[in-house]
Amino acid sequence: QVQLVESGGGLVQPGGSLPLSCAASGSIFSLNLLCWSRQSPGKQRELVVTITSRGQTTYAYSVQGRFAIYRDNAKKTVYLQMNSLEPEDTAVYYCYAEVVLATGLVQGDYWGQGTQVTVSS
Repeated sequence: QVQLVESGGGLVQPGGSLPLSCAASGSIFSLNLLCWSRQSPGKQRELVVTITSRGQTTYAYSVQGRFAIYRDNAKKTVYLQMNSLEPEDTAVYYCYAEVVLATGLVQGDYWGQGTQVTVSS
């Protein structure tokens, strides 16, 4: 099976920075599309940023210029560097991976358990 484990959430003041990471483990042949999404109380889950296997990125307008996504294929890890954080960025952040499984090269979709990010003074 495949597991995605996020880490790095916490409390940060407005204007601060916070790095998140998401490590994939299990029977993985390769990782294709990787994403970060977030969900605030009472709101629908919002796609924050995606990165393809070739490194092409797409950011939500609300985070453009403030957030940056990176991937390390050797470590099977995706990172989200969040800068100039605003109270509106408060949410549970989830990572998503499109995984090609080592067994049979079947593709599957996996989500992490989420990590809380709170931006408050």
